[in-house]
Amino acid sequence: MSPLVANPAGWVLRMAEEADAPGILSILNDVILHTTAIYTDRTETLEERLAWMRKRWDWGYPVLVADCIQGGGILGFAAFSDFRNGWDGFRHTVEHSVHIREDARGRGIGQTLVATLMEEARGLGKHVMVASIDAANLPSIRMHEKLGFNRVALMPQVGCKFGRWLDMVMLQAVLSEAPPG
Repeated sequence: MSPLVANPAGWVLRMAEEADAPGILSILNDVILHTTAIYTDRTETLEERLAWMRKRWDWGYPVLVADCIQGGGILGFAAFSDFRNGWDGFRHTVEHSVHIREDARGRGIGQTLVATLMEEARGLGKHVMVASIDAANLPSIRMHEKLGFNRVALMPQVGCKFGRWLDMVMLQAVLSEAPPG
């Protein structure tokens, strides 16, 4: 599959394929087990992650991966889905997720993935993109702010993981000023 973005640092950004699911799953489960980026303790199976990917494709939504050119595997992934379970009044709003392999963080991969997701959402006529980020994840919050996301809420103690309460920051980016159609 041809890349959407090629990077001189040795990776390309492209649409995910089913063959990428094991690499995506590895990143996801590492994030679940070792960070507060996802408020769950339950890891996923390959079948669950494939179903997650297929659901987005059925909706016409992208799943993006950053792939190492030298055969180092998937470095990160990103996708979006309907906000608030797709209730009709929120049909112009999506919420995204982006996760980067631990050894690939800080290289601009997340920023490139999110910027590309924003363009994909604009192309689908979406008006707003939402990000829900653990309040302690300052690198992710700063990266989103660089891309034009604004903090709109701090939700204290809405999550629980590793035996402690977690605060979540909600950010949003307005993708288009066009009136609803």
